[in-house]
Amino acid sequence: MKGSRKPIAVSMGDPSGIGPDIILSCWANRRETVLPPFYVIGDEKVLETRARELNIDVALSTNRENAASDEALTVISTGKPCEGAPGKPNTKDAIFTIEAIEQAVHDAKANNASAIVTCPINKAVLYDAGFEFPGHTEFLSHLANQHFGSKHQSVMMLAGPKLKTIPVTIHVPLLKVFDELTTELIVSTAMIANRDLKSRFGIETPRIAVAGLNPHAGEAGAMGTEELDLIIPAIDQLRDRGLNVIGPLPADTMFHQQARTTYDVALCMYHDQALIPAK
Repeated sequence: MKGSRKPIAVSMGDPSGIGPDIILSCWANRRETVLPPFYVIGDEKVLETRARELNIDVALSTNRENAASDEALTVISTGKPCEGAPGKPNTKDAIFTIEAIEQAVHDAKANNASAIVTCPINKAVLYDAGFEFPGHTEFLSHLANQHFGSKHQSVMMLAGPKLKTIPVTIHVPLLKVFDELTTELIVSTAMIANRDLKSRFGIETPRIAVAGLNPHAGEAGAMGTEELDLIIPAIDQLRDRGLNVIGPLPADTMFHQQARTTYDVALCMYHDQALIPAK
């Protein structure tokens, strides 16, 4: 917990959800798990109440200067009170949830935080309040565009010790995947993945496995032509750019233990294809 590294900004998520419990559990085990320093953008009273209910001993501080300390958990308020209770979400808390994420992004841009972590949100509550984004990923992309004045593509990676997956289309209904999936989107997603696997994970030459869309990766067009029309042309372009890419691979055989040793990240075509094996 000690050192000169900027702390991580953690948005509390929906105050009636699991976010406060996750934060308190991480804080209670911070020394055993050697967590980097972090502070919370949220509600001090919610965390205080949950800590008491969970029997977690935690000292809370509202002083930003203590954000890198491991003696007290720093909580920065959004200025919005919380209305919900554990397990009882309240639409009035939508603005609190949204502003916590916005403040975390602002802190990262201002170099007050080294990164951001977002605790779970309740999308139904946010939608009822007029939230226009499918999820965290798209909202963070929108905020990045606002702060940096250019168009940024959002890429969502599920990264664990044994498997990394990326959905090319993210929070998209299955019926619309066929409209949104393009050769260009596959290429741009793979390029971002290749760059960040090098810079953030220290992988010198990332190995990218590309999943097919259809059963058995289309079986040469017998079970769909998207592999021939969209995915193989993307793979060819990526190889021409020097990327180490294999595929398209049938999604039902590319995630077993031996198969996972042949690549560093699986580039999947839609949400569940990437998230089911990761989770």
